[in-house]
Amino acid sequence: MAEARPLVGVLMGSDSDLPVMEKAANVLKEMGVPYEMDILSAHRLPDKTAEYAKTARERGLAIIIAGAGMAAHLAGFIASHTTLPVIGVPLKSGDLGGVDALYATVQMPPGIPVATVAIDGAVNAAYLACEILAVADPEIAERLEEKRADTRSLLEEKSRKFKEEHGM
Repeated sequence: MAEARPLVGVLMGSDSDLPVMEKAANVLKEMGVPYEMDILSAHRLPDKTAEYAKTARERGLAIIIAGAGMAAHLAGFIASHTTLPVIGVPLKSGDLGGVDALYATVQMPPGIPVATVAIDGAVNAAYLACEILAVADPEIAERLEEKRADTRSLLEEKSRKFKEEHGM
């Protein structure tokens, strides 16, 4: 059986970003959303990165998640070369612990938006990508609803056990 064409691109500026960005990949896998991953750089591979963004739509991508630390121009650079939704994941690194990446990712000029999640928020970036896809895909919408229901049930069980253990 042929693999489905990727709908989401998950990008990182360096292989050191993989421990955070693979969390996005895990969510997409769990939700049944085909994705691709790559290491690209706005500064070190600008031509390759621009080409990736410019050809993303024709390759079937619907959304791009881009994680980078420090100056964090990857998401903005990608957004400047495509009209697909781009979700930026500022990554914790350097002396400022990711605050610089957060500011660089969230402060985009008018007309070049980047949806931005929390520092190291790759999990929420993937869920946001799924929510965007779910607008037109009822199966993804159903999987999101099931995930939320499972999360609620798990927390209710933890609450019950907590109260039981603490005599409440």
